[in-house]
Amino acid sequence: MKQKTLFIVAFAGLLLAFIVGTLLYTAQKDNRAGQVAEAGRAALVRMHSPVLGKADALVVIVEFIDPACETCRAFYPLVKEIMAANPGKIRLVLRYAPFHTGSDRVVAVLEAARKQGKFWEALEALLAAQADWSPHHTPQVELVWKHLEGLGLNLEKVREDMAAPAIASLIAQDLADARTLNVTQTPEFFVNGKPLPSFGSEQLIRLVEDALSETARR
Repeated sequence: MKQKTLFIVAFAGLLLAFIVGTLLYTAQKDNRAGQVAEAGRAALVRMHSPVLGKADALVVIVEFIDPACETCRAFYPLVKEIMAANPGKIRLVLRYAPFHTGSDRVVAVLEAARKQGKFWEALEALLAAQADWSPHHTPQVELVWKHLEGLGLNLEKVREDMAAPAIASLIAQDLADARTLNVTQTPEFFVNGKPLPSFGSEQLIRLVEDALSETARR
């Protein structure tokens, strides 16, 4: 009887240790998942990101873009159309993912143009002329300058500013955030933090419509 009692006590102790261990593991796993989710939220939007739209818009589209990406060029008008169809309701936040070799220098040009208040004009001009300065998906920064003429930019200042360490740091941060969010191609979209379930224009429109419907019910 004494041996049986010891066995029961030992078994109960092992069972308790297993339960405590499982609870601790689950708590640690949940904590790690929470930390990953929090890291993802922080990686979506940075203070340095170019923004288009009202600050209090309830729907936020975050787009990772490479100016040398043909699909980015094709999707840009669609995003503008979605915003125009919902005035004041959507904010666009651009993040950089210059995956094409040499595209980071074109991003630097855009950021230097932003210092002169001409970011969106420069972006649209370069997207429109993408086939000229990025033949065969090979960005050539020396070919972008003629496409920036007429925008009211001081191009010499742009050339000077694009070499600023702060711009290189900004690009590095965006690339790090792209890795955190598992962005491997462009364009990549997040709508109110939700990624596209699969890539496509219809999927983007549907995700934005769902976000608009959710905010309307608040």
